[in-house]
Amino acid sequence: MTQVKLIGVTLSPFSRRVEWALKFKGVEYEFIEENLQNKSPLLLESNPIHKKIPVLIHNGKPICESMVILEYIDETFEGPSILPKDPYDRAIARFWAKFIDDTCIPLLGKVLFGKGEEAEKSKEEFGGLLKILDNELKDKKFFVGDNFGFADVAANFMAFWFGILEEASGVVLVTSEKFPNFCGWRDEYINRSQVKEYLPSRDVLLAHFQSRFQSPK
Repeated sequence: MTQVKLIGVTLSPFSRRVEWALKFKGVEYEFIEENLQNKSPLLLESNPIHKKIPVLIHNGKPICESMVILEYIDETFEGPSILPKDPYDRAIARFWAKFIDDTCIPLLGKVLFGKGEEAEKSKEEFGGLLKILDNELKDKKFFVGDNFGFADVAANFMAFWFGILEEASGVVLVTSEKFPNFCGWRDEYINRSQVKEYLPSRDVLLAHFQSRFQSPK
């Protein structure tokens, strides 16, 4: 009998990516909540290089990095595909996943948690990234046509966590007037029945971020 464990954090978008994939594939798993302020021996042993969550442990073997884990789950377990079947569509999905992780999320951190001139410059740059995403999503429900999949799961932070961060910080970056296609994709994302069950509580997440923004710098 296979054994699947997931070391993660309930409020983490990266953990939630993996949970969505496991549920989508119908894989039973044990979720192990990690304390990032006091990292467990299991996490440090399973991911000794980066010491980060999430980590999937399958039959005693650890796999690290959320998008690597998603591909592993897709290739290992039976069920509907997460990545598109067409090679070109797979490449497009991987491109947007990497763009979001490597470019969008780090810059958003600078917008929300930076100070002064750095924050203002980052805000302008981030607006440019939103224009790119808005243009890509024109006339499409999701990043690869009408099918929800790999790139959209990678973009869960932009679809859900981002809006809550805006509310908690008081910094408004997205409006439907400026970015109608992005907002349409976000609404479609959040309202999908297969997505709702793997998203954390909005109220809990909002309270978490509000406490961060209200705490002394």
